[in-house]
Amino acid sequence: MRETKTEDRKPANMFRRVFLTLLILIILVMAALLYDSNTRIVATEYELFYPNLPHAFDGYRITVLSDIHAAEFGRDNQRLLRIVEAMRPDIIVISGDIIDHNKKPPLERQLEIAESLVVNLLPIAPVYYVTGNHEWDSGGIRPLLLMLGERGVYILRNSYTLQEAGGEVIILAGTDDPNGAADMIKPPEFVESVFAEAGHAFFVMLEHRNHNLELYSRLGVDLILCGHAHGGIIRLPFTDGLIGPQRDFLPTHTNGVYTMDGTNIVVSRGIGNHTGFPRFLNNPQVVTVTLKVES
Repeated sequence: MRETKTEDRKPANMFRRVFLTLLILIILVMAALLYDSNTRIVATEYELFYPNLPHAFDGYRITVLSDIHAAEFGRDNQRLLRIVEAMRPDIIVISGDIIDHNKKPPLERQLEIAESLVVNLLPIAPVYYVTGNHEWDSGGIRPLLLMLGERGVYILRNSYTLQEAGGEVIILAGTDDPNGAADMIKPPEFVESVFAEAGHAFFVMLEHRNHNLELYSRLGVDLILCGHAHGGIIRLPFTDGLIGPQRDFLPTHTNGVYTMDGTNIVVSRGIGNHTGFPRFLNNPQVVTVTLKVES
């Protein structure tokens, strides 16, 4: 019988030690990336140029908060608020899903979080809000809308307002989420009615969902601000995210600016998470759009 010499075992032992060391390092790196992806808020800025933008709105800044889902980043969301304040917005828009239908935390606590957030956002800039699917599914839509209205948030429910600067105006409109009332006005009729009342001014549409670029491009809307897709949850190179809001694989229009025939849609990756999948390489995001006159 051949005896195994100590020297014969050394290469195998060394290989195992190297393998285990590398495995531990990979696990630690993945854990660090996972932690960072779910806790560090990033601020993203886009400059969008338009030939039909009134000159008084050149440099106008809109900060977008989407898919908050009752998330908290520090006491009273102070980390989130500091980032928003640093963006120096002219207005702040909340594009739906400020609360979560899963009621974790309970609805009463979610409403407290939402109230604290908007109370602290309002001294920074005027706040405009549209509903998302989760508000309607949560059972908390009525107390939420009541609270937001009482606190001074402008609620856009298939309605619009005119933003004024230097004697010029742009349209800021907002639509209820499709999970809302079944008999509400449809987007084509709504946009047509806004143009009929306000004239064909530069048109910004605030809504929750991310799939209406083609529709609004046909209708003559200049800019859509939305969220809903959560950035595809897991972002890897050469993808637009791996998992969509309906658990669809390899979704599209989940993050950034997409353009069709002069119409831009800006899709926020959102701030909170409700999917059951942790974010990965997909940090919570505050988006700011700066409108510029195309010379």
